[in-house]
Amino acid sequence: MTDTIVLDSLQRRMRAMHSLYYDAIATMDLDQVNHFEREGVVPIAFSLFHIVNMIDASFLLMTGTTPIWNDDWEKRVHPAIADHGKHRTVAEMVHQRIGDYGEFEAYLRAVFTRTEEWLDALDPEELGRLVVSRPFPPQIASTYSARVAGPEGITLLDAVECWIYQHGLRHMGEIELARGLVGLEGMTS
Repeated sequence: MTDTIVLDSLQRRMRAMHSLYYDAIATMDLDQVNHFEREGVVPIAFSLFHIVNMIDASFLLMTGTTPIWNDDWEKRVHPAIADHGKHRTVAEMVHQRIGDYGEFEAYLRAVFTRTEEWLDALDPEELGRLVVSRPFPPQIASTYSARVAGPEGITLLDAVECWIYQHGLRHMGEIELARGLVGLEGMTS
């Protein structure tokens, strides 16, 4: 019963978070998304591309499913940096730009739809499945999810909460703040 309640909550929270992203992209244009404020401040394009591409990539560890992102999507979206930037510096990622905003929106919708459909079909008992066991590889050891992990490692619940939900809200916060820099209002109170 508890796993069912947790999964139901995850499904509702994921849809709510996705709705914030849908509202954000519908109320911004490409110039606002690609706006360069100053050195050391990543554009909205970074936060948008990074979170969607990271969610997409996380499916490999969580489910064994190949990411949606491929050479075709790269040609369609045409980001300045075809990389989520997880292991790059802010100095590098201030140069992120989205080339085709409509195609990026299509990519975002494909990733979010896959996420919601996967959660809808997930057996609640899967939430306790170990996704990454200890000791963690270097690229995981320094992450927030490593701090959250239990004694055995990162469970599927930990991964969904950290890699998708909490990470997604973090970047939505960045987007809300950055919207003020381009003359837009925040989206939540």
